[in-house]
Amino acid sequence: MLKFIIYTLFMVPLCLMYNVYWMVQGMLFLLSFALILMNMYSNYFMMISYSFGCDMISYGLILLTLWIISLMLMASELIYKYSNYLNMFLLNMILLLILLVLTFSSMNLFMFYLFFESSLIPILFLILGWGYQPERLQAGVYLLFYTLLVSLPMLVAIFYLYSIIGMVNFYLLVNYMFDFEFIYFSLIMAFLVKMPMFLVHLWLPKAHVEAPVSGSMILAGIMLKLGGYGLLRVLPFLQNMGLYFNFIWISISLIGGFLISLICLRQTDLKLLIAYSSVAHMGIVLAGLMTLNYMGVCGSYTLMIAHGLCSSGLFCLANIVYERLGSRSLLINKGLMNFMPTMALWWFLLSSSNMAAPPTLNLLGEISLMNSIVSWSWISMFLLSLISFFSAAYTLYLYSYSQHGKIFSGSYSFSGGSIREFLLLFLHWFSLNLLILKSDSCMLWL
Repeated sequence: MLKFIIYTLFMVPLCLMYNVYWMVQGMLFLLSFALILMNMYSNYFMMISYSFGCDMISYGLILLTLWIISLMLMASELIYKYSNYLNMFLLNMILLLILLVLTFSSMNLFMFYLFFESSLIPILFLILGWGYQPERLQAGVYLLFYTLLVSLPMLVAIFYLYSIIGMVNFYLLVNYMFDFEFIYFSLIMAFLVKMPMFLVHLWLPKAHVEAPVSGSMILAGIMLKLGGYGLLRVLPFLQNMGLYFNFIWISISLIGGFLISLICLRQTDLKLLIAYSSVAHMGIVLAGLMTLNYMGVCGSYTLMIAHGLCSSGLFCLANIVYERLGSRSLLINKGLMNFMPTMALWWFLLSSSNMAAPPTLNLLGEISLMNSIVSWSWISMFLLSLISFFSAAYTLYLYSYSQHGKIFSGSYSFSGGSIREFLLLFLHWFSLNLLILKSDSCMLWL
C-alpha cells in the first residue's frame, strides 16, 4: 500500500504549481486505474507494508475514494474558472485523499482511529472555505462537535483494549470476544454518528447544504462509508455484546428510515432531499450490518459502494442545475426538461439507480439486506416495505417535480450540458451499472 501513499504524497508539491489542475486530475485517474489492475480477491490482508495493508473491504473503498476524488476535481470547474484559491483547493483534496487511503488501509485500530478523525479536518476546511452560504460556519461546528463528542470514548476504549491484551491489530483482535458494555458502546457510537444513524443524523443535512459540490460528493461518497467500514472491522470481536444490544440499533434504523423517507417527501431543496435520502439508505445498511448475517454484512458493503456512486452523481446533477439557475429550490427548478432536455436522461438514470432499479448495484445490495433483516425478524417486514415504497415515492417526486411542470418564468433561456458534465455523470452511472457484472467480489468476499 505504501506505493499508493507515496504516489499521492509526491503530488502535494505539484498542487502548489501554476496551471496543473487537470494534470492532477489525470494523475488521480491514472492511480485509480492502476489500483483496478492490481485487484485482489482475498479476505486476508495483502500488499502489506509497515502497518498498512489491503483486503477485500479496504480494496473496494480505496478504489471508490480515488474514483470519487478524481470526479470531484472534474465537478469543481468553477473553482478552476474563477481561480478561487485553486492551489489551496487542490492541496486540500490531495491531503484528504491521503488521509482516506491511510484510514482504509490501516491494519491497526489506533492508526485507523487517528486517520479516521484526521479526515474530518480537510472536510471542515472544504465546507468553511468553499461553501456557499454564511451558515457554513454553523454546519462546520455541527460536523465537528457531533463527531468529536463520541470519538473520545472510542479512544479510551482502544487504550483499554491495548491494556488488556497488549495489541490492537484487526487481524489478531478477531480471535477475541469481549463481554464488556463500555467497550461495545464506545467503539460503536463513533461509527453510528458517522453513518449517520437516525437521531444523530442532524449534522449531515446541514453539512451537505452548506458544502460546495465537491464537499457534498465526498461526504455522500466516502465519509458516510467510514462508519460502515469501522463497524465491519470492530463487530467481529464484539459479537457477544452485539447479540444483546444490536436490536436497539436495528429498530432505530428501520423506524428512522421510514420517518426520514416521509421527511424527504416534503423537501423543497434539491440538495436536502438527496442528503436525507442518504440517511434513509444508510439506515438500511446499518440495520443489515447489525443482524450479523452473512447476507447482511455483504449487502451492507455492496450498498455502501453503490450509494457512494449514486448519491455523488445526484449531487453533481443538483449542482449542474444550481450553476445555471442560481437556486436549488424545487419551486424554481421546475420543467427542467424544457430548460435542459439533454440532462433529463441523466436525471432519469441516476434517480432510477437511487430507487434500486436493475441493473444497478443498489438492487443487489438492497435485496441481500432485505433478506438478512427479514430473516432476523419477520416483523421488520412491515417497516422494510414502507421504506421501499417511500424511497421510490420520494425519488419519483424528485424526478417529476424537477423535470416536468411549467417552466419557471425567471429562467427564460435554454441551456445544454457541457461535455465535461456528461462525462462526469457517465463515469458515475456507468461504473455503478458495470459493477453488477463483478458482483461476486461484493458478495463472496468473506
